[in-house]
Amino acid sequence: MKRSKVISLASLLLSVVVLSSCAGLSKMKKEASNIKYQVTPEVLEAHADMVDVKITVNIPAKYFNKNVVLVATPVLKFESGEKAFPSKTLQGEKVQGNNTVVPYETGKTITYTGKIPYEQAMRISDLEVRMVGSKGDKSQEFEPYKVADGVIATATLVQNAPRNIVGKDAFQRVIAESKDADLHYLINSSQVRWSEMNAEDIAALKVYLDAAKKDEKKEYKGVEVSAYASPDGKQDFNEKLANNREGSSSKFIKKEMKKAKMDEYTSDDFFKSNVTPEDWAGFQELMKASNIQDKELILRVLSMYSDPEVREKEIRNISAAFDEVKKEVLPKLRRAKFVVNVDLIGKTDAELKSLVMSNPSELNAEELLYAATLVESADDKLAVYETAKKQFPKDWRGYNDAGMILFGMDKVSEAKTNFDKADQLSANNPVVKNNLGAVELVNGNVSEAEVLFGAATGAGNEVNYNLGIVAVKKAQYDTAVKQFGECTAANAALANILVGKYNVALDKLNANTSDDAIVYYLKAVVGARTDNNNLVFTNLETAIAKDASLKATAKTDMEFAKVFEDAKFKAIVE
Repeated sequence: MKRSKVISLASLLLSVVVLSSCAGLSKMKKEASNIKYQVTPEVLEAHADMVDVKITVNIPAKYFNKNVVLVATPVLKFESGEKAFPSKTLQGEKVQGNNTVVPYETGKTITYTGKIPYEQAMRISDLEVRMVGSKGDKSQEFEPYKVADGVIATATLVQNAPRNIVGKDAFQRVIAESKDADLHYLINSSQVRWSEMNAEDIAALKVYLDAAKKDEKKEYKGVEVSAYASPDGKQDFNEKLANNREGSSSKFIKKEMKKAKMDEYTSDDFFKSNVTPEDWAGFQELMKASNIQDKELILRVLSMYSDPEVREKEIRNISAAFDEVKKEVLPKLRRAKFVVNVDLIGKTDAELKSLVMSNPSELNAEELLYAATLVESADDKLAVYETAKKQFPKDWRGYNDAGMILFGMDKVSEAKTNFDKADQLSANNPVVKNNLGAVELVNGNVSEAEVLFGAATGAGNEVNYNLGIVAVKKAQYDTAVKQFGECTAANAALANILVGKYNVALDKLNANTSDDAIVYYLKAVVGARTDNNNLVFTNLETAIAKDASLKATAKTDMEFAKVFEDAKFKAIVE
């Protein structure tokens, strides 16, 4: 009998201990709704392919049992599954451990931050906090508590379509060409000598005049005659002498032009003449190019005199003292210079377009690359660039431009092969670096792409645009806005939406001429953020009409959460 009473007493004491242990957990579970949560942002958002959350948790006084350990886990629930954020462990004051302590008497405010990779299925989701409390060997799961909705994924609408840069041709339809010759005179003379008429450069000029006249691809633009006197004579005498040389030289060249049956020489606009009585510049140039001893000293001394008459006197003194100046320099300044200007007219667009398809071997590199811009289809352009690669295998542009066309065809691997070859032929070429960066970006290698775009600085606005895409993907939206600048592309508008500049975004979308579905979809997003339902419905309807896949996107887009139950919205997305 005594033994039975002892057993009963022990059981009673054990029951008290168990009930006491459970009582602490049960009370906390029952009063869990007293915990207050503030989630930032109120609706979760996806940025840089991650969903970040910040939860401020206010645990009230006299709530947290001194002997309890509580493990809290934010969990994002969606239709096809769920994803847990990292857990946070809290403990009462009497628990031995290294977790965050929550005082019983005062409670505590705790700030939690965490992130998980974004999945498209998370667009419609609930964020709930799940807690498991333990006291000694006993544990209890608390009821899940919803704290926020998710996920606004507007940043993921960035179009990952980086822009390539073409290796530009240097084709010129009209190439300026000129031929010059000097007619030399004896000292103080303006008479054209027979020996000068048959000098080598004059003879070559005569041949050029005749040949150019017969060439249908060459068009005369004008003839310039410049007559000079050496700077060692008196000013008034030199002026008269230089003018007389202009007269005799002009007469000579007009005679030769007449022989070549060039009627243009009668036009004042075609024939121009200049007179330089004191050819000080020519003197300096010839002295610098000569082997005359002390030439630098001579020029320095002469430069001291700004008065032409004094300088003439000093030059005469020099020529008297230095025989080389008299024989090598001054005679070359007693001259008339002829310059015949001609335009070489290149092939017409029609000729180039025909030749590039029928006989491209007749085209030089610049003509070939330019001709590629004249054909319309991507296949024809690619064929031209493949020809350029064969005919000019050391020219990086053929490979670069072929890669650009392949990239546009979504043949990214083949494009990269061509860009790599262009990079080998032209190391550190910013155009090629940009295009290699575009390949990395579409392949999802954002960091590698950013480095390559950095090496492409200065290659064109395409680089800034591509860096804008990188900035959006890295959630650096202010940077993205700066990179896109005045650009009116959909991505530029998106960046402004993400920084809250809705008027700027709408202006860009209205200025966009692409008529792409995404333009209208983003207008609808602006409408949702500015509580303009007319803007939402009108543009959403247009966007879906252009791209039916956007119906499912809009249906699960938390940007439109306020109108999910609106009949107009349902009619558009159902």
